[in-house]
Amino acid sequence: MFKKLFGSKGSGGGGGGGPAAGGGGFGAPKTSPLSAVEKLKDTLAMLEKREALLHKKMAAELEKAKDFNRAKNKRAALQCLKKKKLYEQQIEQLQNQQLKLEEQVITLEGSKTTAETFTALKSGAGAMKQIHKETNIDEVDKVMDDINEQTEKMRQVQEALGQPVGYAADLDEDELEEELAALEAEDLEDELDLEAELAAPAPKVAARPQPATAASAPAMPSAPVGRAPAPKLPSVPGKSSEDEELEALQREMELLGA
Repeated sequence: MFKKLFGSKGSGGGGGGGPAAGGGGFGAPKTSPLSAVEKLKDTLAMLEKREALLHKKMAAELEKAKDFNRAKNKRAALQCLKKKKLYEQQIEQLQNQQLKLEEQVITLEGSKTTAETFTALKSGAGAMKQIHKETNIDEVDKVMDDINEQTEKMRQVQEALGQPVGYAADLDEDELEEELAALEAEDLEDELDLEAELAAPAPKVAARPQPATAASAPAMPSAPVGRAPAPKLPSVPGKSSEDEELEALQREMELLGA
């Protein structure tokens, strides 16, 4: 019973079993951080189970003390309360031990993270050092000079291919520019003339009265005769001289077209 609760002498005793397992003891073989963290967590789980058991025993002693008190057995009730108090002290000790183990777990996990970070940084530094050994600044300058030289040669080739040859090389670009400017001026002048024609108001044309024809006029023999001038109609009141001239011009055009 006592071995189960407090452990054997080889394990260092029940309460002190946690720190002894975490530290490994004097002369213990060296352990890795991962195995040490696992051992600490196992010890924490054991202490938590031990604490739960003590809580149950403390509750049982409290119930016994109540029963003895009801039975007027004061001495037995006091004994139960003493045991309860001892269990409380052990629980407090276990909680302190658990806190120490948890602190050690956190420290080990942080140390492991730090070690892994350092290892990664060291690996990166070694890789950069190896790259610097393989890369020579003189070779880099030489490569850049070769790139610039090839780029310049390619530019010269492109310029040579882009130059006009044959008849196109003899053309005077200034003359072509002048001809193009003349065409643009001509197009602009045509556009202005068209806009002026569209903007000018259309002249008003008065209705021309139909000339009276004699129904019983005898047929005359056809003979080459000269065109007679258009008869002049009497001026209509309210018409301007321009309207009268326009009407006379229309009558003359009708006679010419007849």
